[in-house]
This record gives sequence, C-alpha cells and structure tokens, in this order.
Amino acid sequence: MLFDSIVYGPIHSRRLGLSLGVNLMPTDVKLCSFDCVYCECGFNTPCLHPALPSKEQAGAALENMLKGMQGGQMPDVITFSGNGEPTLHPDFLAIMEETCALRDKYCPSAKVSVLSNSTQLFRPDVVKALLLADNRILKLDSAIDSTMRLIDQPVNKDLTVSRIKELLKQFDGNFTLQTCFLRGEHKGTAFDNTTQEELEAWYKAVDELHPKQVMIYVIDRATPVKTLEKTARARMEEIAAPLRAKSFDVVVSA
Repeated sequence: MLFDSIVYGPIHSRRLGLSLGVNLMPTDVKLCSFDCVYCECGFNTPCLHPALPSKEQAGAALENMLKGMQGGQMPDVITFSGNGEPTLHPDFLAIMEETCALRDKYCPSAKVSVLSNSTQLFRPDVVKALLLADNRILKLDSAIDSTMRLIDQPVNKDLTVSRIKELLKQFDGNFTLQTCFLRGEHKGTAFDNTTQEELEAWYKAVDELHPKQVMIYVIDRATPVKTLEKTARARMEEIAAPLRAKSFDVVVSA
C-alpha cells in the first residue's frame, strides 16, 4: 500500500488518534533506509532518481488541507510517515519548521509527530528537526544485531544496535521507543523477537535508553513477507508488564 499524495487522511491511528499524514517520499515508490519485512508499503523499489516533493510543495499541500478542514473536525496530530523514512528528505528541517508554523496557525492543539527508524540521527539537522516535534517515535525492533538486520533489513549493512542506541541517547530519554513484536521466517531463517533471549536484551536496552514512553505493537495490515505471525494481545501485555512494574509508560497496540 503506497500513499499517493503528500498529505493524506485524516485517518484514525491506533496509537495517535485522528492523524493527518505527511509523506515526504515519492508517491509511486517505496524509499527507505530500512526494508522491513512487515512494512505495509512493501519492499523498497529500485529507483535512480526518486521524485521527492519540494519543501514548497509539502508546505502548500499541508496548508491547503488544513484550510479545507477549518470549521470541521481538526486532527489530533500531524504525523510524518508515508512511503518510507521521512528524515531522508534533504529539507526535513525546513519542512518541520513550516509544519510547526502551520500547526500553530490552523490547529494549535494538534501535536506534530514523526515516525522514524532512527537511521538518520547522525545528521545534526535531523536531530534539530526532531526536537521541534511533540512526539519523536523512534524504532528499535530488536536489541540483537542479527534479529534487527533480519527484520529491518537496513540498507547500511554495517548498522548495529549499539550504533542505534548511541544515536538515540542524544534525546536524553525524551522520545517514544517503538517496537513491533512478531515472528516468522525470511530468506530461510526463522526469527521471533518475543523469545526470552530477545526480551532480556530488549529490556536492557530500554533501561539504558530510559525513554519517556514505550510503544509496542503488532502487524495489522498486509505485509510483503507472508510467513509473519501476529503476536497475541495477551503475550503483548506480558511483555509490557516488567516495564510497567518499573514505572515505564507502556502503550500496547494489539
């Protein structure tokens, strides 16, 4: 499923409420620094010259949508997501600045959220942009390198969990850590990030990063890999329990 416009929705998000989406990637291909086995947009599409919207186009599309919604139900949140990793856009900082200004003008009660896979946090402009967001929702699907690489399939083959954690520490815990729990098989290798070994490593990472919120969720739509299994609600609550016992704010979407 690809989003065919820069601004889409609003849609009812399981986790965020009435969400107006912003897609900074091409409308005809998936473009991401991960190639997750569970992504509803499918796998990345080889593309030599992807057509990204300009910062002017992104700003105009959002303003036109917000103008059209005046007098009706306004969004609870403006969410950067779409057909790939939003922070890959070279003008992400400028777009975030414009988005916050438009939010303040048209729907000041709405939050600005960014769903990110954390891979671009080495860029100072991306970190600065994310600090403008009300909700920085940053991914860590496994605290074990081999599992992370199998589930998320990073384009950068040298990416490690240690590097991701190092980058996440820049926010001093002021972010939401997001993890998808699932099991399945891909490329002849089985995986399950709900095993005791996986959870022990993941709990340790959560303790180390100490995010203000932990968001755990399950697959909910069609996925490019067909062998994936959805984690049961009861198991998700079991996973959340040890963190809640330590007073972490844990949101379960199952």
